Formats: sequence, structure tokens, C-alpha cells
Amino acid sequence: MNKILYKLLSILFCCAVFAFTACERDASITESQIDTTPPILNDLDVWLRENFVDPYNIEIQYKWDINDTDVDRFLHPPFQSSVRPVAEVLQSVWIEPYTQLGGENFIKHIAPREFVLAGGFNFNPGGNTITLGIAEQGARIILFNIDFLDFDNILYEEDTPNDFDVQFSVIGPLSTIHHEYGHILNQIEPYDPVFDLVNPANYTSSWADRSNEEARELGYISAYASSQPSEDFVEMIQYMLVRSATQWDDLVNGISSEQARLSIRLKEQLVVEYYQEKFNIDFYELRELTYQALLEI
Repeated sequence: MNKILYKLLSILFCCAVFAFTACERDASITESQIDTTPPILNDLDVWLRENFVDPYNIEIQYKWDINDTDVDRFLHPPFQSSVRPVAEVLQSVWIEPYTQLGGENFIKHIAPREFVLAGGFNFNPGGNTITLGIAEQGARIILFNIDFLDFDNILYEEDTPNDFDVQFSVIGPLSTIHHEYGHILNQIEPYDPVFDLVNPANYTSSWADRSNEEARELGYISAYASSQPSEDFVEMIQYMLVRSATQWDDLVNGISSEQARLSIRLKEQLVVEYYQEKFNIDFYELRELTYQALLEI
């Protein structure tokens, strides 16, 4: 019996040694299949890295990746020559004013971490509207039609009867940035819910059927502002930050309805208080800085 047990233990020991050595051979490390070769950077890539990635951890993505945009839309990558002018506008009209008033760490701490640039227009189904930009959960902003921007013409929708002409103005992407950044700020610090109660009766999902002029007579600064309160709030930010104080006053004072003017002025007050109380930023000073930077483009 003891001999049988001894033989059995010997066999088990040999099997264990064999299995261990076999596993050890299988676990030998081979060359990695992952390509770790540093990417080749062109002059534009180097400039973007020095001005956005290194100081702010923000990537400007212009090389085409089909996963970055809606595959059902007819979009295309931008010309390289279109990228730096847009990035410089981001620097001067968005980053620098907020940094000057909010401190050098403001954009470092609160910002989308990626901008994706597309060259062509993003037409919505039906063809009546164009999407100028999209924000994805505060982490990414996509800007469209940058190949067609005219940096010499600053056009607003009130400057021309053809709204489509405005889409060629640099005001387009700037408005998108201020709008979407407003959403990001709201995610960090919610605005006062009193804003939602200023004139709630005429918010509608059919906002695209309204003109901006019609929306203003109802107390909304734009048709899109009449879609829902959160959009109303950031549309107020957007419209004020791309205009001078005089242009803004002219726009509001041109509204016929006294009640509508009062509603918009109350919303203005709530936006100004929000920036001061939540971020210690003087909104009117921010407007002055952004508008002066806009004139210097």
C-alpha cells in the first residue's frame, strides 16, 4: 500500500514540475505588438501642442477620424490652412479673457479637453437649419464649416436679411464656443433656478419654426433660446459676449414689446450675478475683453 502511495505521489510531483516548466515557457515575454513609435509632428502639430496641449491639456483635433463625427452627415476634414486661424481665435477671444479675469488656472480646470474641427457645413435634416457646433458632455466641442469662415467680415444675423451669410462670419464658431462653454460652466456650477421662471410660457420644441425676431418679442434673445431654459441661459451668454455694450443695448431696445425687453433685461441680470457669485468674474468686463479681442482678429 505504501509503495503504491509513494508511486502515486511521485507521478503527481512529476506532473506538477512539468506543468510549471511548461507554463513558464508559455509566459515568456515577446516584443510588444503595440506601435509605440512617437508620431511625426508637422509645424502645425508642434504649434498646437505648445499652445494648447502643454499649457491647458486641450487637443485641437483636425486629422480626420470617422468616429469623431456623425457618419450620417456629409462632412469632411478641414484644410490645414484653416486650422491655425481658428485656433488663434480660440486663444485670443476665449482663453485669454477668461484667464485674465478668472486666473491662470481657470481654463486649465474648466474646459473641454478636445476641439474637433470639420471643414464643411453640417446641414440638419430638412435643410432649414445648420449645426454650427456640438458639445459632448463637456469634454469635446465639434466646430463645423471652418473652411468657409471669413475673418475679415464680422456679421450678425441683424446685419443681413440672409441668415445663411452669417454662417460665413467668424461670429459663427465664436458664438458656438461661448454657448457650449456656458453649458460646461453650468455643469460645474448650476445657475439660479429663478431664471427658468422669468417667462416659461413660450418654450417650445418647435423653436426652429420661429424667427429670431419673433422669439425676441416673446422675451427670448433668439429662436433657439426659446427651446428650453438651459439653452436660453447660454444663448444670453453667447449673444452678450460677441457684441459690444452698445450693440447689445441696440438689439434689446429694438424689441417692440416692453414686457419682452424687461424679461431679457432680467435674464441679463441673472447671468451677470451668476458669473460674479459662482466664479468671481465681472461679466461686463469679460464682454469688453472678448469684444476687443474680436476686433483685433
